[in-house]
Amino acid sequence: QVQLVESGGGLVQAGDSLRLSCAASERTFSNSDMAWFRQAPGKERELVAVHARFIGGITRYADFVKGRFTISRDNARSTVYLQMNSLKPEDTAVYYCAADRLGGSLYSTQYRYWGQGTQVTVSS
Repeated sequence: QVQLVESGGGLVQAGDSLRLSCAASERTFSNSDMAWFRQAPGKERELVAVHARFIGGITRYADFVKGRFTISRDNARSTVYLQMNSLKPEDTAVYYCAADRLGGSLYSTQYRYWGQGTQVTVSS
């Protein structure tokens, strides 16, 4: 059974930083694009960042996090990270890790595997 386990969420103040981690099974991780999504209360789930392993490891970010968030992966640990700097109250959401992109576009929201989510709350 494929498992994606997120960690690192919490309650922080505006301007603070957090690093989210997502540990995956080695088989899933080695063959998958990895991504982070988020969902705020009452809103649709939205793509935050994607790391495309088989396209030169390129990354893409949603406009609302460009310059503040960084996605990276550690192949030795089968882990993908989301470094979040300069956090804003509007970044408050449940953050989900996803693996194995199904859609053709790098901005696709279709992924085969999902984690359980980790709560990030940013106070003003």
